Amino acid sequence: MRVAILADIHGNLPALEAVLDDVERHHVDRVVVNGDLVNRAPEGVAVVERVRAAGADLTLGNHDDLMRALVERDATIPEAFHVDPFWEANRWCARELATSGALATLRAAPMTVRIAPTGAPSVLISHGSPRHFREGYGRYLSAEMVSEISEMHPADVLVGSHTHHPMLKRWGRVTVINTGAVGVPFNRDARAQYLLLELASGAWRPVFRRVAYDVSKALAAFGRGDYLARGGLLARLFHDEIRDARSYLVPYQMWAAERGEALGETSWERYAALHPERFEPTQPWPLETASVALDDT
Repeated sequence: MRVAILADIHGNLPALEAVLDDVERHHVDRVVVNGDLVNRAPEGVAVVERVRAAGADLTLGNHDDLMRALVERDATIPEAFHVDPFWEANRWCARELATSGALATLRAAPMTVRIAPTGAPSVLISHGSPRHFREGYGRYLSAEMVSEISEMHPADVLVGSHTHHPMLKRWGRVTVINTGAVGVPFNRDARAQYLLLELASGAWRPVFRRVAYDVSKALAAFGRGDYLARGGLLARLFHDEIRDARSYLVPYQMWAAERGEALGETSWERYAALHPERFEPTQPWPLETASVALDDT
């Protein structure tokens, strides 16, 4: 049995198409899209339609739920997300999804997908953890957290995404895997990244795939229509995250919150001037598609 698990597409249609082509070549039995189909890049509607046409199973991601919350003016998210000009790119994406009807597909997505073939280790897939779609499996994941999660949601293999970094760790009988991101990797490798799980001889073997695609096509989508003009600084940050395969928004947002700074052009310029190390050029990523074996860490 072979399962493809891909996540964090974030409206990047060219990256998704490249991954689905790669998945087809590997003759998988099942495709699971593990949340965050939309937001960031502007082709969220096309991404949802393409995933639906592929017959993939879905889980709900935090950005998918944010789109619902914006359309419904949900009071559980900060008021700034509804009114602050800085967050207009998010609202633009939400309106596109609502107008097209694609938002209904995201609303219907469950929090988890379980795969449990007879006589094989069970796999539980969630965007973050089964406890919350923002609780990602990352480098600071502790044995205590894994124990709590696996007691609440028993499984032999826990698969998450959300952090945009591929990862593999083992604690006793529990294996924890992060798929990495299709549309916006944060490990300075701009190839579209996803996970293949292969079941053989009663065990799951993880294969981390990194798929080369034309990143310039994803960036060109930002210039079509009024997304960049309406989305302002946030849309530009999303653009640069795809280009550079690193996170810009969250570190800046945390910096501004610590200092009580309003998000916008003025504070962004101050932040960028104070932290030039965050914008150091990266080495060119490989042009070929590859499988990557991650050592346990």
